[in-house]
Amino acid sequence: MDRYEQVRFSTLENEIPLVAQPDTAGIKLTDWIRSNKTLIDDRLEKCGAILFRGFEIADQQAFAEVVEAISPRLLQYIYSSTPRTQVGDRIYTATEYPANQTIPLHNESSYQRSWPLRLMFFCLQPAEKGGETPLADSLKVTNRIDPAIQQKFLEREVMYVRNYEPGMDLSWQRVFQTTDKREVERFCHENEIEWEWKTIDSLRTRQVCQSMARHWTRGERIWFNQAHLFHISSLGERTREALLEIYREEDLPRNAYYGDGSRIEDGALETIRAAYLAETVTFTWKANDVLLLDNMLVCHGRTPFKGMRKVLAAMTDEYRMN
Repeated sequence: MDRYEQVRFSTLENEIPLVAQPDTAGIKLTDWIRSNKTLIDDRLEKCGAILFRGFEIADQQAFAEVVEAISPRLLQYIYSSTPRTQVGDRIYTATEYPANQTIPLHNESSYQRSWPLRLMFFCLQPAEKGGETPLADSLKVTNRIDPAIQQKFLEREVMYVRNYEPGMDLSWQRVFQTTDKREVERFCHENEIEWEWKTIDSLRTRQVCQSMARHWTRGERIWFNQAHLFHISSLGERTREALLEIYREEDLPRNAYYGDGSRIEDGALETIRAAYLAETVTFTWKANDVLLLDNMLVCHGRTPFKGMRKVLAAMTDEYRMN
């Protein structure tokens, strides 16, 4: 038997992720992927998440080669919503929120009109405790959301409002990866983002984006936005009240509305968050695990953790809404 065929597929406690694990040691993940691209594409389209475990992959450079083997169309993390550090050519750290915070489930860049179709994570060092990357089947999440709420969002879409102030949240220089205001304006113009320089170094942007999107090959309509993350209610009551003592609502670092600028009902957001929670599944990271996601079929997050945790991320294959 060819050594590259000696890989079994199984699941852990849940339907996702599908686990690809070699029966023998010493199989290099990059080589196996290159020899089995059709198989990987087929399995990913069916289940949305594959965890590669037990393969030979030692470091960041090896991960970069794995990503290239999956797809050479790597993306830069521009117009970001969370802090990350670039550690290689379009290779980044996973979101650098404090260890005691939860990152709610979301589809990567679903607050934009373009997004990566595939997302990859590489666990160099699992946390001492916690630090899982929870997942959820996006179709199951969609089916849990009240059809009336879906229809309202579908008709109105979602408006994301962001304010960039020195010393608060992410700076516009970091988000747009430039210190040139003309480059910021060019990016906004090309991506249909309204912008306004409030002062010499503070910026406000508005963008209306999809609430749902059809999967690029399967054609199924999927809940695909980040209203539940951008809305101020995601921060908790105490933080919300503290921010509103400092800022007018229109000046908050980030917020979400219906596309016509009207407020999203708290009850709708609670229903949406409950749908994500009900479909959440977790697995425990092991060193040298690689997780491949179809970014539309499966959403992801992060649990709080203790100890050192080092997970790298890469995005490939840009898809742009018409």
